[in-house]
Amino acid sequence: MRVNDKVNLTIDKLVFGGQGISHYEDRTIFVWNALPGEQVEAEIIKKRKGVFEAVAKTIIKPAEYRVEPAEKHFLSSCPWSIMTFEKENEFKKTMALETYNYLGGLDLIDLDIYYNDDQQVGYRNKIEFSFFEFNEDDERGTGVSLSFFQRGMKYKEPVAGSVLAEPVINESADYILKWINAQSLTRYQLKSLIIRSNGKGEAIAALFCKDKVDFSDYPKLNDKLLGFHIYFSNPKSPASVPTEIMYSEGQDFLSASINDTNLDFGLLGFFQVNIPVFNQALQDVSKYLDKSRDVIDYYSGVGAISLPLHEHYQKAILVENNEEAVEFAKKNIISNGISNAEVHLTEAENMTEIITSEHVVIVDPPRAGLHKNVIDTIIDEKPVRIIYMSCNLSTQARDIKLLAESYEVEFIKLYNFFPCTPHVESVCVLNRKI
Repeated sequence: MRVNDKVNLTIDKLVFGGQGISHYEDRTIFVWNALPGEQVEAEIIKKRKGVFEAVAKTIIKPAEYRVEPAEKHFLSSCPWSIMTFEKENEFKKTMALETYNYLGGLDLIDLDIYYNDDQQVGYRNKIEFSFFEFNEDDERGTGVSLSFFQRGMKYKEPVAGSVLAEPVINESADYILKWINAQSLTRYQLKSLIIRSNGKGEAIAALFCKDKVDFSDYPKLNDKLLGFHIYFSNPKSPASVPTEIMYSEGQDFLSASINDTNLDFGLLGFFQVNIPVFNQALQDVSKYLDKSRDVIDYYSGVGAISLPLHEHYQKAILVENNEEAVEFAKKNIISNGISNAEVHLTEAENMTEIITSEHVVIVDPPRAGLHKNVIDTIIDEKPVRIIYMSCNLSTQARDIKLLAESYEVEFIKLYNFFPCTPHVESVCVLNRKI
């Protein structure tokens, strides 16, 4: 079996990561655009170490809960929009249970999941677009288009926007794209366009270029697009990393209200994607804080978790390794008149000596999970409680298992920050064993 071959498959189940799994002649195949029980004709798109990936091109026998995808390029942006929202949340619970029980050594029977039934699309406050250029004889259009990478492929496909994005992101992207085409830029000069919004109909944008281009004019800011910035980005790096600022006008930050606390955050740094659902997660976290105890907030970012909850603890120490995020955290502490929080610029693993047995420790690590130094210090010092928020349940489950000798799960809940995708957020509260 080779790439581009087509095979008829019956899908067994959905697996962690979002694909359906099937078997063909004793070979395992992971299939996008496929749901359990469906019979599909799938095209092989990748082979690696004996494992095949495919995309279902024809649905021979669809699942009864299959629906029309949210947009034409759904595989690049919202691959789970092919099912009802009820079924999506059910699958997320099932896969989370399997992950926690298998990787975390837990014995969970059920999980609660919180979701916003009124906002299954239009919730993302940050989108990164690539660029596609039409050939002269292409019936789809002319000039440069926004694009996403095709699922599991290195190829790009043109898009008009994303249904997952807050509307102001798509409006701003279209506005900037028209300016790009008026400048006669090519995709070879462009790397990406990042647009961030704040739930208030406001946006800021950064265009990353692979050439140091001279522009005849620039997009005019308005009451929706509050800032526009152009960076030269090293073309040898695939990532959109600023190498040199070429143009800057207006704001390079936005403000959002989190649990009635106004937080500023930057254009390029991390901030929570789905603010309404994040607010609910914070309400649940607040129940496990104690006004008589100090908190250590590792991987704290701009302070999105601990600062809005400043009335629920005695004092907080925020630890973050991103310089921009730390500056915003300091600003947020001052602007909100928060007197019981301080922030430190360092890696979490380099500031573990502050942990004591009396602390409540909050962690929201990157997808790789907790650093070994953090795990080891928690085991040695045994802080009274760990509040662990994560967007990667597999590494969170791994870390829960590593802490199991000293800690037991008091609370665990899922939050659907990412409707129409396989991703889900979780909060787990671990109490020190008596």
